[in-house]
Amino acid sequence: MKIVIETPKYSFLKYRKTERGYEIAFFSPIPTIFNYGFIEGTTGPDGMEEDVVVLGPRLQRGSTLEREDFDGIVLFLDNSIRDDKRLVYISGFRSPILLSFYFRLYALFKIFLYAFRERKLTKCRFEGITDLKDKQS
Repeated sequence: MKIVIETPKYSFLKYRKTERGYEIAFFSPIPTIFNYGFIEGTTGPDGMEEDVVVLGPRLQRGSTLEREDFDGIVLFLDNSIRDDKRLVYISGFRSPILLSFYFRLYALFKIFLYAFRERKLTKCRFEGITDLKDKQS
C-alpha cells in the first residue's frame, strides 16, 4: 500500500491533500509527534482516505512509502464518526503512553475546533491503541 505524508513530524499545521495540492486544514496548539498521512486510493468511514501515523524520522510533505502491513491502530472517533489511524513504525523512539497522551489532547482540541468553527457539539475521542508490536530497532 502506498502511504503519502501530508503533515511532517513536529508540524503545528495540519495539512490536507486536495486537487490543488496541500492546503492547511488547521493550526494545532500542539505539534504532531509523528508524520501524518493517508493510504492512497482508500476511503475511510469519514469519506476521506484512511489515515496513517508514521513513527520514525521526520519525512517531507508529499513523500511516500510502501508498506504491506501495519504495526497497530489508533482507535479514534472524530466528529462522531469512526476515524481510526493505521500505525507504522519505521525506527527510533516509540511510546504508546506518549501517543495516548497526544491523542487525548488532540481529541479535546478537535471538540473545541468543531464548536468554534462549525458551532456544533460533537464527539471526538481517543479510544486506545491496538497491536503496537514491540519491534527491535
